[in-house]
Amino acid sequence: MRMHRIGAAMAAFATFAVFTLATAGAALADTAVKFALDWKFEGPSAPYFVAIDKGYYKAEGLDVTVDTGPGSVAGIGRVAAGTYPLGFFDINSLVKFRDQNPDKAVKAVLMVYDRPPFAIVTVARTGIAKPKDLEGRILGAPAPDGAYAQWKAFVKENGIDAAKVTIENVGFPVREPMLANGDVDAITGFSFSSYFNLQLRGVKPEDIKVMLMADYGLVLYGNAIMVNPEFAAANPEVVARFVRATIKGMQDTVKDPDSAIDSVMKRNETADRATELARLKMAIRDNIATPWVMANGFGAVDPARLAASIDQIAVTYEFTNRPKPEDVFTAEYLPAAADRMLK
Repeated sequence: MRMHRIGAAMAAFATFAVFTLATAGAALADTAVKFALDWKFEGPSAPYFVAIDKGYYKAEGLDVTVDTGPGSVAGIGRVAAGTYPLGFFDINSLVKFRDQNPDKAVKAVLMVYDRPPFAIVTVARTGIAKPKDLEGRILGAPAPDGAYAQWKAFVKENGIDAAKVTIENVGFPVREPMLANGDVDAITGFSFSSYFNLQLRGVKPEDIKVMLMADYGLVLYGNAIMVNPEFAAANPEVVARFVRATIKGMQDTVKDPDSAIDSVMKRNETADRATELARLKMAIRDNIATPWVMANGFGAVDPARLAASIDQIAVTYEFTNRPKPEDVFTAEYLPAAADRMLK
């Protein structure tokens, strides 16, 4: 009888132990998070892969999956729909999205491109050296291009007579080839995309002229990490942990891009390492590690500048339900400023 009681007790203990281990395992299981990029796995996507490879997301209890995206504009709808709880897209397009969809409270939670890569790109043979030189020329611009969306504001800031510029609607795949072949005199595009695409077309680096719109009067921000509102409401700590780990990936990438690019190449083996490293360094220099970021830390925005950027968007876009700065960006998920500085 006593042996029976011991056996029963041992069986009960074993059952309890299995239940405890299973419960602990469930509690310790990483939270799966799907994250969408704006484009392909290229140099500027290094921070997220660094955060994966160095275990920063894992340390925060997150199992992050990074997917390619359809562009810096189109992907916002995926975040709004919840297809992706988090994504990396253009905040200026988010301003317009919120105007058109005031009931879909998608917000940016971490600014990545303190200065946008929007640019006018040309080549030496055209003689175009400054914005006014575009008058009397042909500008190749894909209609849905994020850089072209800023054209009217760029015109206003630089006193360009827009009537003297011929705009040719070109497809994304033929934009750089048309410039290289002389079919257009300049194009709109992302600086670190068009610059290297032209080199692939045989244009020498010294013959490529990149006019960053941020250097010519535009105060706009660029791409930021955005979150689905329902996901954020249900999982505020997950969002904060994702932001914290991503900032660590950004810090490491800026400190050592030569090592960070390896995390990209592991996921895009057909890419050229030298090109992607140069692309990453260009994005760090022009868009990510700006003087303002170096002084204030990664991830935040200047509310006054964000408000001014919305005013500038109004030059090119007619608002119906104009959003406020706090409608499109929140700092509530950011860690303390000391943890966001380059270390």
